[in-house]
Amino acid sequence: MEAKLNTILEEAQKSVINLRSRAELEAFKARLMGPRGSFTECGKGIGKLPKEERPIVGKHINVVKKELELLLNQAFERIEDTELTQSLGADIDPTLPSPDIGSGTHHIISKVRREICSIFRKVGFTVTEGPELDTEFYCFDALNTPPGHPARDDQDTYYLPQSFRPGNLTKREDERYVLRPHTSTVQVRTLLTEKPPLRIISPGRCFRRDTMDATHSANFVQLEGLYVDKNVTVKDLKAILEFFIRALLGEKARMRFRPHFFPYTEPSFEVDFYSGHLEKVGAEWVEVMGCGMVDPSLFEAVDYDPNEWTGYAFGMGIERIAMILYGVDDVRYFYQNDLRFLKQFS
Repeated sequence: MEAKLNTILEEAQKSVINLRSRAELEAFKARLMGPRGSFTECGKGIGKLPKEERPIVGKHINVVKKELELLLNQAFERIEDTELTQSLGADIDPTLPSPDIGSGTHHIISKVRREICSIFRKVGFTVTEGPELDTEFYCFDALNTPPGHPARDDQDTYYLPQSFRPGNLTKREDERYVLRPHTSTVQVRTLLTEKPPLRIISPGRCFRRDTMDATHSANFVQLEGLYVDKNVTVKDLKAILEFFIRALLGEKARMRFRPHFFPYTEPSFEVDFYSGHLEKVGAEWVEVMGCGMVDPSLFEAVDYDPNEWTGYAFGMGIERIAMILYGVDDVRYFYQNDLRFLKQFS
């Protein structure tokens, strides 16, 4: 049996060189490994051997099978390359890029993100980034979000299994990993590693267990800002956001604060804007972001003296801004990869 298998392999090695087309390759494969192929017949004969010989012969059959499959795959690649060269013609180099491919451009979300970052850079903000996978400490505890808060529920947040432990990022043995629901985690990490005064913006992808519809997505791009210094007031917060709104939406845009609640700011506000010249906005107030003064408990969590340092924070969804700027009425369009839609903004 082993001698017969070796003979089949040797003949295959000699014959495969002469194959010139896919039809010849398929016929050759059938003679070897088809229902009545020579190699298949050897496999059927293993049941007739003595029990003590079957493991040895079975192992040899597996070795020969792998060798035959390798030969057939190499032959297929050779024939495919030959057919491609023949179809293109002898004067064409198939490794050259196609002249029909147009130049690439930024996705609309990347474009809006860059524009927002550029506005804040003009007034001294620096861009910081952090991991999309983080721990409960950075996502919730350091942001004054207690264990029973709805945002920490499994129905709202993507948790990884309790056994998941990459690296040494955890602060507690029972701490779980989370796909970050906001980029506030980057602010906490910056506060823990740098000394104030700080002026940062943190754009990045976030994840929440939202059902997809025209205004919600399970993953989205958020941008948050943080300013920490001495004697920072709500007046400073209002001034920077008015500058941003007018730089982004035009001098005709107006802004207002509405009282709200966020666990990590006090007082907290929702920010609306009004700009009648924008398409699909018209003469209505439209919510655009949330903001507030940094809660003293957050400073205590990162070992800052809340009696010495004050600050403000704000956050917005990049998709939300893009929808307002370009009159898009469904957030799902941004992620369907329809070039007819995306090319409108290139």
